[in-house]
Amino acid sequence: MVFWEGYVSDEAMGTFAPIVVYWLYAGIYQLLPPLDNYRLHTRKEEDEKNSVPLSSVIKGVLLQQLVQATVAEILFLLTSKASSSGVTIQPPLLVQVVQIIVGMLVMDTWQYFVHRYMHQNMFLYRHVHSQHHRLVVPYAIGALYNHPLEGLLLDTFGGAISFLISGMTARTAVIFFCFAVIKTVDDHCGLWLPGNIFHLFFQNNTAYHDIHHQLQGTKYNYSQPFFPIWDKILGTHMPYSLVERPEGGYEARPMKD
Repeated sequence: MVFWEGYVSDEAMGTFAPIVVYWLYAGIYQLLPPLDNYRLHTRKEEDEKNSVPLSSVIKGVLLQQLVQATVAEILFLLTSKASSSGVTIQPPLLVQVVQIIVGMLVMDTWQYFVHRYMHQNMFLYRHVHSQHHRLVVPYAIGALYNHPLEGLLLDTFGGAISFLISGMTARTAVIFFCFAVIKTVDDHCGLWLPGNIFHLFFQNNTAYHDIHHQLQGTKYNYSQPFFPIWDKILGTHMPYSLVERPEGGYEARPMKD
């Protein structure tokens, strides 16, 4: 039994909950005070280096989420496992945990290779992926700011493939996709906050992805959103040192292996 049962279908929750969670979680970051002592870049750097206004970022994210919602609705419709009575039998909790882990590994694999290819193919980088890198200094609301084609290939298809290969139900997918959204937003938040559980349990975190957004790091740290496995296997892992700035805050400095 889940809190939405009887009110909203699992398929509707799987479609719209990740969108709501994105704006709630990113909105919390957006409404926080400046927190200069925890920023990975100064506010001056954010203003000078980012070449796209917040209004355009919001429009870009909403467009991507519209496409994601459409694909999700079609996907859930085609893969519904409900019986004639309209009830879907949920697998045991352990099975769901394994499905989520499989989904995480599949998503990481898909996004690593598509993401890396978008950097190596100059046409795709110039005309597609460079839109995301207009945010040299990432922030939470810009986590899903991409070219529409990239949003479709990298995130939407990546999520669909993870769902299909893992075999999870729509109810399990609600948990998986909401968690993936929260992790992605956190990786782009630009803050190194004390006690952040993502920094404690994931090597692929805010500072790790910040390296990729720096000019000297664009050929490294392609892995997203969960584990740095493929970066380490294929030699694109760029370690970093987290250094306190004299004026406050931190700086993630790339280090050579």
